[in-house]
Amino acid sequence: MSVEYNMELYKLKAELCKTFSDPKRLIIINELRGGEKTVGELVETLRIPQAVVSRHLALLRNKGVVMPRREGANAYYSLVDPKIVEACDIVHQVLMNHLGKNRELAERLTA
Repeated sequence: MSVEYNMELYKLKAELCKTFSDPKRLIIINELRGGEKTVGELVETLRIPQAVVSRHLALLRNKGVVMPRREGANAYYSLVDPKIVEACDIVHQVLMNHLGKNRELAERLTA
């Protein structure tokens, strides 16, 4: 039985997944789970230069993950879709399960 895949759709999924391949971007997403933040607040949290935070935000914005809101001199960023946080939480759970299984295996092998 042959299954036909929509390669264009899978390419788009792969591109979106690449968006989440940087730890700093994952921290930004995690910080935005509680609501919008300014670039300055994100700089303070990540402890990296403002230009670096802005570059990551631009990439997230271009991929449709975050959206800016301007108020005076400040730009406030928020998540476009709260399901992004749910997806990150699922990946976190899978990783923790994987690490737990590997730890169990390592303990059995070294016991």
